[in-house]
Amino acid sequence: MSTLQELIAQGEHVQQDFKFRIDDQKKIARTLCAFANTKGGRLLIGVKDNRKIAGCNPEEEFHMIEGAAQLFCQSEVKFTSKVWQEDFRLVLEINVDPSELKPHKAKDDEGRWKSYVRIEDHTTAANKILENVWKEQKKPQAKPEKFDEEELSVLRLIREEEKITLSKLYRKANLPLRKVDRLIVLFICWDLVEMIFQNDGIFYKIK
Repeated sequence: MSTLQELIAQGEHVQQDFKFRIDDQKKIARTLCAFANTKGGRLLIGVKDNRKIAGCNPEEEFHMIEGAAQLFCQSEVKFTSKVWQEDFRLVLEINVDPSELKPHKAKDDEGRWKSYVRIEDHTTAANKILENVWKEQKKPQAKPEKFDEEELSVLRLIREEEKITLSKLYRKANLPLRKVDRLIVLFICWDLVEMIFQNDGIFYKIK
């Protein structure tokens, strides 16, 4: 099995996506931004969703990706590329590293700039908690030596559950919603709580 076949055998996941070809620069910009905002990722162009190698024109597809990264990502997403050959078919590989400049944004269907992330094998808009975490991480962070009762109560609620959604935390915390949001953001920045991205939702758990 060739290296390309080994990559394709992994299927689509949080760090890998297949594209038969690039028809819409705005849509592929969301995938580029999602890779940059999450764990980085690999785009294999010329591969169908069923993992069959269809091949592509690497020069044309590179031009589409370059335009998407420069014109439809805010700020520009940097990437590297390579070309694979398999049985006379060519596949373009685009690699995006995790970015230190996050959030990168792309336009949604209504033309609004939004941040995107990868959740398993899907690209989706980031939630308000993650966007606020990115903002907070740009400031000097200092975890307090002691926590107040509100902070402790929220940490206890999270600890009681294997994982908990934000809406369930709202119901149980008996605190203003904005206060819960703020505490969750700080807990993530202090490396006490982590966000778990799954197809059935976003969850929070003690790290």
